[in-house]
Amino acid sequence: MHRYDVTVTTKASPDTVWKLLVDAASWPLWSRVDSLDTERSTDLDPGGDDGVGAVRAFRTGRTVTGERLTEKVERRLLAYEDAFNPSMRNYHARVELEPTPGSGTVIHWYGEYETSLLLRWIMPRYLQKFMQGMAEGLARHAEEHTPDR
Repeated sequence: MHRYDVTVTTKASPDTVWKLLVDAASWPLWSRVDSLDTERSTDLDPGGDDGVGAVRAFRTGRTVTGERLTEKVERRLLAYEDAFNPSMRNYHARVELEPTPGSGTVIHWYGEYETSLLLRWIMPRYLQKFMQGMAEGLARHAEEHTPDR
């Protein structure tokens, strides 16, 4: 099993970060994914509050990966697993939000997965860096779109 684990702190409130995290349509605005593939996604909430069981398909370059939401605790936790992913299997991830004393948010994004023998040397370093960029993008975008800024 391989793992990644990233933590980023933002000045944005947990509410602002949460709204971006649960809205799959916002991910291309702040993350390293190119687009949301609505044809391969299922049960997306039209209001941007995707629920447990929704499959969110994201395109990055030529690759489309799908993740199924498995757990959701408002403004605190979003968990998902792979629904389809050509590079990984048994993928489980969690994004935990913790309020800071100054009304900001600590974003803790971590996961574990298996990959092919061919990718086992490349994927851990690549995914750690990719997920660091995801968390940093979420933090930065949330700060830029905080209502009182």
